[in-house]
Amino acid sequence: MSKKLKILMSGGGTGGHIFPAIAIAQEIQKRFPHAEFLFIGANGKMEMEKVPQSGFKIMGLNIAGFDRGNLLKNFKLPFKLLSSLTKARTTIKEFQPDFAIGTGGFASGPALYMAANLGVPIFVQEQNSLPGKTNTFLSRKAKAVFTAYPNMDHFFPKTKTFFLGNPIRKTIITDLIEKDSAKEQLGLDKNKLTILSVGGSLGSRTLNNGWKENIEKLAAKDFQLIWQTGKLDYKSLNEDVKISGQPQIQLKEFIADMALAYSAADVIVSRAGAIAISELTMAQKPVLLVPFPFAAEDHQTKNAMALVEKNAARMVKDTEMSEKFWTTLMEICESEKLRDEMSENLKYFAKPSATEQIVDEILSSLNIKA
Repeated sequence: MSKKLKILMSGGGTGGHIFPAIAIAQEIQKRFPHAEFLFIGANGKMEMEKVPQSGFKIMGLNIAGFDRGNLLKNFKLPFKLLSSLTKARTTIKEFQPDFAIGTGGFASGPALYMAANLGVPIFVQEQNSLPGKTNTFLSRKAKAVFTAYPNMDHFFPKTKTFFLGNPIRKTIITDLIEKDSAKEQLGLDKNKLTILSVGGSLGSRTLNNGWKENIEKLAAKDFQLIWQTGKLDYKSLNEDVKISGQPQIQLKEFIADMALAYSAADVIVSRAGAIAISELTMAQKPVLLVPFPFAAEDHQTKNAMALVEKNAARMVKDTEMSEKFWTTLMEICESEKLRDEMSENLKYFAKPSATEQIVDEILSSLNIKA
């Protein structure tokens, strides 16, 4: 097309909102190399760092969410919202986007609300099985809503809701390799069952404590463990593993090549964030989910249950770790039949072309051709 496209993007607060927005922007940029993008984020939040690192411009709003823990902190919230709406309106009028895409988070509320009020077509991408309040509100004005879970039309208007999956890192799709080869690359025994434990980029103390309690049982089973601890617990756990003398445990503060780790695993233990689950559905390895209980409106538990109900995963709550973690994990590890069933059932949720299909739908609905 002759006219240079201008796209407004907004999503932030957590990686689960930011990275899908960046993935969608990159896909549009691939098709329209001269397109101009502007992200709107929340000052002080991680998008103000991650978006520029990906090569996109971002403008920050002084917006925050409702603080349930300290009600006095909410005194300035109406003023912040009003100033954010005003700044978003001014920015959008100056930028004049052809359309706007929101992926949730504090800033996407005022940004997309004002875009819609100014006649800009808006699109919403929801990562979780329990939608955030921002996306639920915006869906009324949206031209289309893209979800990562089926049967979301009881939250969003049915006629404009599309189950297309979550945009995820391309390397998770392209770099998965054969299991034995992955084990060999990691220096693991290809004949031993291998468990991968991931607690997110910061790690999970719940998972770390669960493994600490069961190191001896792991050794007795002669299973291998790739254990991503996060930064806070890494040093102390490294000492514990050395003392235990278990060579079959690979302790890692952070895993850069997740595709290789997923490829090597026979079984995965993970938190239940939306993007983590989307990656797990691509890896298609049997998984034990331990949802983070303090996520907004307990949405990680809802994400996990969507898979559990399809026999695509097992779940243990934080409060059940001592009683159920090891026994539930062994139920998976000791039954090849169950592992095969879970892997097969994960395919239902796998959406390898999510990003491309979302962009296809946006462009088609606006009659924009590359």
